[in-house]
Amino acid sequence: MFAEAGARLGSLAKRVPDGETGVRKDWIFWQGAAVARASGLAPGGTRPLQGGYEFQLYRLAGSPADVEFGSLGYADVALASYREFARARDGGVLPAGTRFQVSLPTPLAVVLSFFEPDAVAAAWPFYESALLSELGRIAGGIPHDDLAVQWDIAAEICFVLEDPDMAAVIPMEVLTAAIARVSAAVPAAAELGLHLCYGDPGHQHVIEPKDTGLMVSFSNQLFAAIGRPVSWVHMPVPRSRDDAGYFAPLRDSKRPAGTELYLGLVHLTDGLDGARRRLAAAQQVVTDFGVATECGFGRRPPETVPALLDLHRDVAAAAGTP
Repeated sequence: MFAEAGARLGSLAKRVPDGETGVRKDWIFWQGAAVARASGLAPGGTRPLQGGYEFQLYRLAGSPADVEFGSLGYADVALASYREFARARDGGVLPAGTRFQVSLPTPLAVVLSFFEPDAVAAAWPFYESALLSELGRIAGGIPHDDLAVQWDIAAEICFVLEDPDMAAVIPMEVLTAAIARVSAAVPAAAELGLHLCYGDPGHQHVIEPKDTGLMVSFSNQLFAAIGRPVSWVHMPVPRSRDDAGYFAPLRDSKRPAGTELYLGLVHLTDGLDGARRRLAAAQQVVTDFGVATECGFGRRPPETVPALLDLHRDVAAAAGTP
């Protein structure tokens, strides 16, 4: 992965993740095992999700004081991958100055996915504490000026803010405060990024965004609440949206100076021609942005990755990205 990224993207990629391979390929699904190992929990029902996924749900078995999570696995894989990354960069495979990106789910994403609704509020602080312990280990083993941490913000959008009933229970202000709280644990010398996500189980959004309006509103609140610089924010672009109306709310973005915007308008299925159409629409509204896929490279056959990396390079050239 690092060799392919270095050879095909060079300095175009400021940060390179490890690809979330193996058991991590389905984003947070692998956290089901960590929840199952936790003490003080009991299995409940199940929840299906598009793409053939089904989550085992849990509830508290007794007192909240009995709940305790062990290792979640994030630190172990990040530290092992960083060693490979460092060897690749030191060997000239990646350009000097490239950072190692660690992408983490927000605590609420895992809690909403793996707990019964009436157990979410009680379980949330325990999983958050466990995830922050993982982040502490990551920050303790990777030089901070080599590290970039991205929060994958999907459940907050798909399952809360896009659902009026859930948004009344967990309003945007609560979500914003929670993300600001965990962002405070990212070391000052490390970069912080926000991936605003509509999911892609089965390579399809859980909900198709009508435009960038909700993401702009949410990110504006996050920029104001997070008490440190945000290095980038990413927003997806559905393959069918090559109209300026989708991007129009970006005019209201309060993105701070120094915070990069990445638009997920790269789709392998329609290649450079489709990306050019989405670029042209986006550039009617905003001009200073980078390009990406709408939801990373996960859940994709490995043999397709080189072509997708090449497409990023070609789209970046078409966009005039330096």
